Amino acid sequence: MHAFQFTVIPDFFPLVVFIYFVVPHRFRWIWLLASSYYLYMNWNATYTVFLFSSTLITYTGGRLISGLHDPRKRKGILALSIILNLSMLFTFKYLNLFAGTISMVLNYLHIAVNFPKFELLLPVGISFYTFQSLGYLVDVYRKDIEPEKHFGIYALFVSFFPQVASGPINRATLLIPQFRQKHEFEYDRVRNGLMQILLGYFKKLVIADRLAVLVKTVFIIPLTTMELK
Repeated sequence: MHAFQFTVIPDFFPLVVFIYFVVPHRFRWIWLLASSYYLYMNWNATYTVFLFSSTLITYTGGRLISGLHDPRKRKGILALSIILNLSMLFTFKYLNLFAGTISMVLNYLHIAVNFPKFELLLPVGISFYTFQSLGYLVDVYRKDIEPEKHFGIYALFVSFFPQVASGPINRATLLIPQFRQKHEFEYDRVRNGLMQILLGYFKKLVIADRLAVLVKTVFIIPLTTMELK
């Protein structure tokens, strides 16, 4: 994650911004979507399947929920979409923990069972894009928003590269309309944005990384003491 966030993105971001302001407004969403998926594929191309699956499930779920009037059917579609989405998150984050807990309980009951440990590499940003897409789905179910009809715009909402890897989780009402707005190049806004980026780098590289040395030292002491005992 460190290399992904602080090596790939700084080299990639200026190029994306430059081309964004060069291409016509009606094609900008295509450029941002392609850039988002390209950046994600730089980490692990195979795992874009899960990003796309989460997008397709919640997009389809939102459209179906909006078109139904039967409360039971609406709840059924919502529940199914949530289960399908969370099952991917559960598999990567909690499957080994769940299997280990079950194995421990069964062994305590004198039932010899040892589940295999799955060596699964956690997809970048899976928690963020899972809960962001589910938040959209819940908003559609509650009729707080209309479902997004443009699949490309919705896919961009889920995969938008500045936030897919590390958040924050955005609401559809805040982010999706911005993809349709026509943004002109403004020097003051670019300067302010670059200043915030530099401030973030300063906090990360100068403050956080230096404090991390002290924090790691403090946390390693109890472990060392326990090993000596």
